[in-house]
Amino acid sequence: MKEFDYIIVGGGSAGCVLAARLSEDAGASVLLIESGGRDSDPFIHIPAGLGRVINKGRDIVAYVSDPEPHMNNRLNVVPQGKVLGGGSSINGMVYIRGQAQDYDDWRQMGCTGWSYADVLPVFKAMENNERLSDEYHGTAGELHVSDRRYKHVLSQAFLAAAGQAGYPVQTDFNGASQLGFGGYQTTTHKGRRQSAAVAFLRKALGRPNLTLLTDTKVARVTFSGRKASGVALESGELHAARREVVLAAGALATPKILLLSGIGPAQDLKAHGIDVIADLPGVGANYQDHLESVVQYETRDPISMFRADKGVKAAMHMLQYQLFRKGLLSSTIIDTGGFVDSLGRGRADIQFHMMPVMAPSHDRPAIMAHGFSIHPGFLQPRSRGSVHLRSANPRDPIRFSGGAFSDPEDLETLLRGVKIAMRIGEQPALAKLVKRRALPSEDAVIDDDALRDYVRANSKTTFHPTGTAKMGAPDDAMAVVDPLLRVRSVDGLRVADASIMPRIVSGNTNAPTMMIAERASRFIRDAAR
Repeated sequence: MKEFDYIIVGGGSAGCVLAARLSEDAGASVLLIESGGRDSDPFIHIPAGLGRVINKGRDIVAYVSDPEPHMNNRLNVVPQGKVLGGGSSINGMVYIRGQAQDYDDWRQMGCTGWSYADVLPVFKAMENNERLSDEYHGTAGELHVSDRRYKHVLSQAFLAAAGQAGYPVQTDFNGASQLGFGGYQTTTHKGRRQSAAVAFLRKALGRPNLTLLTDTKVARVTFSGRKASGVALESGELHAARREVVLAAGALATPKILLLSGIGPAQDLKAHGIDVIADLPGVGANYQDHLESVVQYETRDPISMFRADKGVKAAMHMLQYQLFRKGLLSSTIIDTGGFVDSLGRGRADIQFHMMPVMAPSHDRPAIMAHGFSIHPGFLQPRSRGSVHLRSANPRDPIRFSGGAFSDPEDLETLLRGVKIAMRIGEQPALAKLVKRRALPSEDAVIDDDALRDYVRANSKTTFHPTGTAKMGAPDDAMAVVDPLLRVRSVDGLRVADASIMPRIVSGNTNAPTMMIAERASRFIRDAAR
């Protein structure tokens, strides 16, 4: 058995930040354990290579839900990073923090110290923004945030069409307001991906007090009485933690480890023969995700990214990228979009991503033609799902239900999003380029009932699982961690990833997850002092 002051489980967006920060204290030894391998695939670091990385499957783990009854019994497939950097090594690199109201809502839910005024300085301190420097943005942090280096003709036409549809131009989605359409800023730097592993961990790996284990799976947290004493690996090996264990494995793996460790609903644990350390019914509950549908158009001319990764075109794109870090390969592919307040409530409830290609889904093949995709997704889901153990064997996959559309209001929000996407697609800037609307088919009947059926049949996750070990006030029976991210009813154990979100943020979750980890590192270091 080896001993460390801190053991961090999960080397993803949160774990890389935690390891870098905690190892800044030279007198503290830190162990970071990642279930996947090193981020050695060169396509991880090429922004447009994300599709190839996901298709290879080596650096992801795909979580498959139970059949979703409100999605025609289809399965939700949620790929998560299984590689150093986690989701930040395989995601679309969109830099979105969410809305100020999101964090103020957390505070109103009993999460003291998590209002927008509390978290904004943390976002700023972590950020190195290449264009923006004001009350909302920082320029001295490790995380590089940049504007688009490549502007696809279809992306530009999409933004023009959004303006023709009456929506304002937005140049800073993380400023005073999200509303409007524009180019997303991304976690890239000089044409390269800025994962948490690159931005935070890489330099820290040279420190003698930081140990990294990759391709290593944690089975459970070990306890001495009610204090977390370390971790047990699937191999049977044990590692001891003198001070704290921090779970940062993500909203699907973290609750699994908690449950296998005896922390969760007592009745469920006993059913699997697991000794109960702490009866916390909220472990695995409160699952939330953003769902999106799609509207696709085939173009008249071969101007999309279709087959851009084949033959001479691919070689020319790679040459341009290798020589100048510019061109198509420097694009994150989904670097334009927008936010819409579809009900006039004062905050956006729908986000749009645009891709200059007719993208496939896990259960729908790509249309083999030139075209583009507009993806509307809801931001504040009312539906909730759950995560459960299949058995006490850590090698068995979890069971989970996304709860998709279990609250019908989510379906109505996505219905409005599809209508807005079609209205944008019909504006002159895009209409002059379009041959036909492919999805939903322009030959089909398009009324609200038909579109609801279409949404149920074509929606998918945007890979933002959250909430399964939520933060809350002492009187919240479903809260798993307190506002300092300490697991309730035990000592020496914290959760510091997207699991702790009591309510999902309004937008992409990578930046908020890194912010959560940064705050956790401060809490931990304060406790050590």
